Amino acid sequence: MSSFSFETAPKIICEQGGANRLGDICKGLGMTRVFLVTDAGLIKAKLIDGALASLATAGVAATVFSDVLADPPELSVQAAVDAARAAGADGVVGFGGGSSLDTAKLVALLVRTPQALPDIYGIGLARGPRLPLIQVPTTAGTGSEVTPISILTTPSHEKKGVVSPLLYPDIALLDSRLTLGLPPAVTAMTGVDAMVHAIEAYTTRLKKNPLSDALAVKALQLLYPNLLPAVNDGKDATVREAMLLGSLFAGMAFANAPVGAVHALAYPLGGHYGLPHGLTNSLVLLPVLEFNLGTAQSQYAELGRAILPELAGADDTTAASAFVAAIRARVAVMPYAQTLREAGVKEGDLPMLAEDAMKVQRLLVNNPRDVDYADALALYQAAF
Repeated sequence: MSSFSFETAPKIICEQGGANRLGDICKGLGMTRVFLVTDAGLIKAKLIDGALASLATAGVAATVFSDVLADPPELSVQAAVDAARAAGADGVVGFGGGSSLDTAKLVALLVRTPQALPDIYGIGLARGPRLPLIQVPTTAGTGSEVTPISILTTPSHEKKGVVSPLLYPDIALLDSRLTLGLPPAVTAMTGVDAMVHAIEAYTTRLKKNPLSDALAVKALQLLYPNLLPAVNDGKDATVREAMLLGSLFAGMAFANAPVGAVHALAYPLGGHYGLPHGLTNSLVLLPVLEFNLGTAQSQYAELGRAILPELAGADDTTAASAFVAAIRARVAVMPYAQTLREAGVKEGDLPMLAEDAMKVQRLLVNNPRDVDYADALALYQAAF
């Protein structure tokens, strides 16, 4: 067995209604003045009310920052940092989807140890210490609650990542009740995003390891059968918890076995068109699966056998093709755009998008098959 290392959040709490104990959990980390990072939609939906009540009951002061933007721009993150510093925060809670969680990570870091964002893009460039951090996801998709990664949008519309073990939270708190009201399209996009994390972690070229493999397989075994029920009946708490756990396991997997070409091609679509991250992943997923099929055939076959019992005795060629077909069929019934054209992408922009994708070498090096500019352009054209 090759040598490997594995990191994740030191504590994970999975509890229906757990957000209503947030005050005591914060006190357990020594927080007295919490800076809660969320978005306006969750405020309107009253999803944070129970958490705020528990903070008040526990005697923990709370400042709510609800100006988080999707694919958070640098200026939005800096505004949150400035607000947390002005509030005298001694702890941070991320409460929401991936954008809120990614913003919270950097707030916890930059309030305690100021650094210029452009100086810490990349792997291992951030320095600590940071404030105590709790992450509470309200979508089953990004897995950001257990990853050391924060993705931002630069002023030039590039999506760049800060990657550092400092960004792992002290506690990830999973409360599936927070996901019961997710609309079908959001459920679908975030759920496919989580499946992409599992697939790319399992097929990653450089850091694939036994722990990430086990987590990726378990993630798909939860996500694949529960995604459509979650989309069709969002009030089923058992299904929602399965999705949330699947997203968590996929996040733990790809935090240690990084994603590849699907994400590299998705990032320019988000940066230039403002499309949701889960949607952009879904739009390029099938072309990339087909592109990688010859190189990753044995791994796709293993994933196929893991989610489709009828493939137990199938050879690799059959099982791998059946896996890709199953993912294609699942994505095809999701309630959102199925092609780049339907999503509003202009055909004339495809060369520009391919050029931008080639800049995401941090991820492309993990893909099981090499991707050059001509490949990237062909993949966008296949997705168009």
